[in-house]
Amino acid sequence: MEKLSNELLRDILDHIEADPEKSVNIDRRAYLSVESFKAPSPPMPAQAQDIAHFRLVCRRFAELGVPHQFTRVTTRFSTRGFARLERIADRPHIARHVKKFSYMIPCFYVDGREKVEELLRNFPGDFQTVDPRHFTHKVSEQKELVGKKKDLDALRKASAAFTSLQHVQILRLQDEADRMLLEYLRENEGVTNQFVELRWTPACAHGTRTLAQALFETRSPFTRFSGPMMNLQSAMILGDHLSRTVSSLASRLTCLELHFDDGTDLDNRIQALSGLFRNVFTAAAGMQAVHVGFPSRAPLNLRLEQVFHDVRWERLRAFGIQAWRLDADEIIALARRHRKTLRGLRLRDVLLKEPSQWKSVLGMLREEMELLDWVSLRRIGYARSFDEMFAGTMEVPPDPPGVASDSDEEDSFPTHLSNGDDEQDGAASDESSDLVESDEEDDDHGPEANAIALDPDTPSSLPWCNCGQGSYPETAEELGDNGQIVDYVQRKLWEKWVVGRCPEHSTC
Repeated sequence: MEKLSNELLRDILDHIEADPEKSVNIDRRAYLSVESFKAPSPPMPAQAQDIAHFRLVCRRFAELGVPHQFTRVTTRFSTRGFARLERIADRPHIARHVKKFSYMIPCFYVDGREKVEELLRNFPGDFQTVDPRHFTHKVSEQKELVGKKKDLDALRKASAAFTSLQHVQILRLQDEADRMLLEYLRENEGVTNQFVELRWTPACAHGTRTLAQALFETRSPFTRFSGPMMNLQSAMILGDHLSRTVSSLASRLTCLELHFDDGTDLDNRIQALSGLFRNVFTAAAGMQAVHVGFPSRAPLNLRLEQVFHDVRWERLRAFGIQAWRLDADEIIALARRHRKTLRGLRLRDVLLKEPSQWKSVLGMLREEMELLDWVSLRRIGYARSFDEMFAGTMEVPPDPPGVASDSDEEDSFPTHLSNGDDEQDGAASDESSDLVESDEEDDDHGPEANAIALDPDTPSSLPWCNCGQGSYPETAEELGDNGQIVDYVQRKLWEKWVVGRCPEHSTC
């Protein structure tokens, strides 16, 4: 074994677990599904054990196995989570391999309303299966970490040590006990709010602020940021108190993916953030991939340029938006600014306002976009029809039951949390067991795979079908756009027509 080349040994490791340094290209439709909005998945126990055994053979094998454990590091907001993060940062031969950092943050207990024990005493029958010490521990832990800035200290230390860091991701998480508590608080708000209030807004604001501060102060080399459940109020806090820091961090970005989860008073709050968006997008001159999304149930009703401010990115390859009420000319203008570089365009839940029609947008994309490989039009439609069907509803239904989705990696946005696996750090073991957390020691869960995919079904360079078995639209006027409703079959045909593939015989 010791005579084998490093290349062959790496191939052996790849058979145990795929090369962790390989990732989806930013201009592919799956990039946001796989790399940005998907919660980290822990390695299979058998794989983790095999890599651990491999690294125990000798020092050379230990070094070769490091990237398979620590290229992707995940840390939750907890005392043990930060302690482990610091231990990783203390080992330069490990820290230098970290390329993606995922930071998982739970909802925070609001100061003065963290009387969990009193709540449980008053309503004991509703929490018979929950150990009260779980909640009291989290309350005291939150106060300790925030009050003594232990979280900030750990993030600073890690940011300085992760000299190869490329991608930073902020995720919301909750365990089963917290899920039960949140559900109970929502159902009994009038009775329970005097005891306990658990909110995502202060958690998101604090986590984003401290992480931004750490990245800024240590001059982190990261270039990609993903936030699938960002909170608008936390963004406003950042804009008020850390505007210079945010602009400085933005200047190094090549990829930015943001999805805001709160649709309350959306138009006014986004309007208030317009200046912050302008500063960020203007500073990010090297941007290659951008996505900005809002809840499907509450589409934004502002002009596109009130967020993007006519910025033109010379290297933009993928652009996506979700849940927006727009005129056709707004989409056309932005696409034209990037017609020589854009390879992917994602317009999920975009609703056209009267008198605009989709055939105008689609015709322009087909005729003028020089490099467009793929376009995603999932659940596009018309504002008037949307209001008639879904006004006042909490959720917009997905594609019709029984209808296949776009792809195995098709989008499923983070409108809720699910039970997932325990925290992992792209690693299951190291030469020292103190870098490892057992699956039984904690049961916090991250969000389910939140996909907002950006990858091509097939290259647009493939020839148009010439099988002669059908008659396909030659112009946008023949697409069957009635200006009212876009059904699943129709929009799938449109996606293929725009990039020049046969709507009937293409398998994608």
